[in-house]
Amino acid sequence: MQADVIIVGAGMVGSTLALALQGAGITVKLVDAGPLDTLPIPFTGRFEPRVSALSAASQRILDRVGAWSGITSRRASPYTDMRVWDGSGTGQIHFSAASVHAEVLGHIVENRVVQDALLDALRSRGSIELMAGLRLEHLQQNDHGWTLTFADGQSLSAGLVVAADGANSAVRRLAGCETREWDYLHHAIVTSVRCAEPNQQTAWQRFTDDGPLAFLPLQRDDDRHWCSIVWSATEDEAQRLMTMDDEAFCRALGRAFEYRLGEVLEADPRVCIPLRQRHAKRYVQPGLAMIGDAAHTIHPLAGQGVNLGLLDAAVLAEVLLAANARGARLGDPRVLGRFERRRMPHNLSMMAAMEGFERLFQANALPLRWLRNAGLKGVEAFPEAKALFVRQALGLSGDLPELARY
Repeated sequence: MQADVIIVGAGMVGSTLALALQGAGITVKLVDAGPLDTLPIPFTGRFEPRVSALSAASQRILDRVGAWSGITSRRASPYTDMRVWDGSGTGQIHFSAASVHAEVLGHIVENRVVQDALLDALRSRGSIELMAGLRLEHLQQNDHGWTLTFADGQSLSAGLVVAADGANSAVRRLAGCETREWDYLHHAIVTSVRCAEPNQQTAWQRFTDDGPLAFLPLQRDDDRHWCSIVWSATEDEAQRLMTMDDEAFCRALGRAFEYRLGEVLEADPRVCIPLRQRHAKRYVQPGLAMIGDAAHTIHPLAGQGVNLGLLDAAVLAEVLLAANARGARLGDPRVLGRFERRRMPHNLSMMAAMEGFERLFQANALPLRWLRNAGLKGVEAFPEAKALFVRQALGLSGDLPELARY
């Protein structure tokens, strides 16, 4: 036995789990197929194209595992408000942190910033072994857990293997874990843009006939004219937008956004991502658990994907630490079942809600258009209902792990 726990995937979720497990006498190895290099501090220049909208719950988790200060020393963009409206009607909602006496709704942070801060925290502690450049090729179950064999011929064994290796998880595939999945028949274009007017520390989302368009506030050297955009469109429309030159793309983007922040003046290089929803039928089997995108991928409608993954990591860490304290075997199905029972219902309910929103706002039938506009107006008219949505976005409701609680 070479480790108690092997975490495959040193991304945001896997690294958070590793940090949460340190110091408890559990031998943890964190392996990744990539190089695990970090960029210098502070982050300057062009934004990384992929960002996350970190909730207050995610901030607490990252702070308690020792990574939040590393994030803020690089760059993070707080947002205090959210404005959502239907581009085909008159319904709109305005959410604010002040409505629940909070300072911010969350932070827009480049994924690379979070990743680098987590890796720095892991290296500074030194108790978790980081193993880079290991591409998993074979997974074999045995009496004591699992043996992992990598492309370079190296093998590792552990009583518990945790898949944190993303939507196309090699662990999930090699372990034969089944999923339910479907294609949204949409692609998301992501990039960073500079607008004529400041972003007002507001997350903006317009539902267009082709799909949702989000402008998420970014800040660089006190310049708040930047936003990260996520533009969901049909495959054909996405390809058309990707082939435009920057000037034409900025014009099309400004029109689609109804010039809420004036003209779009410039755009960084674009990335186009096919949208697919996926959910594992089980998160666990003996000696194996899946967290984050390895277990579930969600429509980027509300930026909840990484928040769900960080909660997965925090709950699994809580379950494993409790089991270790009472001398239980970490890979025992009864131990891992506690993690699955706590996380699967929450993740499924969030996925169902996002799926419902996506279908409602893609509907062209007149009664459904009326329904969604009436719904937006109705929620806007009731502060109590809006406050519920805000608390959900902050991560203040549900079965929270200790790492996420005040």
